[in-house]
Amino acid sequence: MKRLFSILAITCLMAIGTVNANATTLATTTATVTSVTQDAEEPAEDLSFHQELKKRFIEGGPGFMGIVLLCLILGLAIAIERIIFLNLSTTNTKKLTQNVEDALNSGGIEAAKEVCRNTKGPVASIFYQGLDRADEDLDAAEKAVVAYGGVQMGQLEKNVSWISLFIALAPMLGFMGTVIGMIQAFDKIEAAGDMQPSLVAGGIKVALLTTVFGLIVAIILQIFYNYIIAKIDSIVNDMEDASITLMDLLVRHKK
Repeated sequence: MKRLFSILAITCLMAIGTVNANATTLATTTATVTSVTQDAEEPAEDLSFHQELKKRFIEGGPGFMGIVLLCLILGLAIAIERIIFLNLSTTNTKKLTQNVEDALNSGGIEAAKEVCRNTKGPVASIFYQGLDRADEDLDAAEKAVVAYGGVQMGQLEKNVSWISLFIALAPMLGFMGTVIGMIQAFDKIEAAGDMQPSLVAGGIKVALLTTVFGLIVAIILQIFYNYIIAKIDSIVNDMEDASITLMDLLVRHKK
């Protein structure tokens, strides 16, 4: 009987030792797998925004992504050119009006025209055209101001329509990439004869990436477009106010 209890005790101790050994091995294995997984995930976390953007751009495919990128480059180039031109066209209208009025009172029409020649911007050009017709008639001066105002407004709005074109074109190209990506995914399913996630994932990924990049380009260009339109409206309002002020100055000068 004692031998039986001794054998059972030894068996229990061996079983407990085996369980502990297995638990230790399992913990060690889990820790090793976790460490390897963390090491594998660390490079993905170390990717910078620029690298991640470049990676996604390449995954989207060079076809539609290149065209979308071209829309962004051309749109930004036109937007920057327009912003520089509009900032250079901005004039201190009150100061110019005061200088023209002082020149009219001191030196007459020619002195006022000289002030306008030495000042940049559409407002000064409109003033010059109105003063140039001042010797003929007030109606002629007013018609010259209105006509040349339209010319200056056309120069302010030059190439702005191209920005709106790229804003509309970029998301449409992205949606076209989406449709083509979905078609490619269904073609792969049809060729394989089986619905496997790996077959569909590539086409859907390309589809989503082209759409995302197209929308990003449209958003960026839309911000610049709204700023340019607001700047043009501000300059046009200054031109209209300055035109009315010029006609008042000419009426007082004729008296």
